[in-house]
Amino acid sequence: MTDAVSNPAALNPDVTAGVARFLTPVVLELTALVVNGKQAHWHVRGANFIGVHELLDTIVDHAREWADLAAERIVALGLPVDARLATVASKTTAPELTAGFRPANETIEELLSQIDVALTSVNTAVKELGNLDPTSQDVAIQIAAGLDKDRWFLFSHLSE
Repeated sequence: MTDAVSNPAALNPDVTAGVARFLTPVVLELTALVVNGKQAHWHVRGANFIGVHELLDTIVDHAREWADLAAERIVALGLPVDARLATVASKTTAPELTAGFRPANETIEELLSQIDVALTSVNTAVKELGNLDPTSQDVAIQIAAGLDKDRWFLFSHLSE
């Protein structure tokens, strides 16, 4: 069975290319968030250590699930995804994390920047996929809602 027969969206190469164009950056930025979030998880310190430490694990788990969701949508349309570490490292626009142990507030601020980069890619996908492929847009909307919630939970740990 060909891809076009098994998946009607694969009939239009412009649709599949567009989906890949807008969801691939989502996969890459979420994969970077997974790696950087785990790094932050291992090195956070401070009075609210346990809450931030555990929340970072949750954020990493979510980012991994959402990267998989976006990648599988691209693959379902018949195109490959390149999210090898070298590719992610060369294409992410996320700022580099500071090495070593970090106070919780600084860790949170750095991870918020990581989430914001991912949200930029996700929000672009939401906007651009609406007329191109509503199913792929739904994937991006689901990811955006989850990232917004994770960002809020993390931000709420900062003192004013």
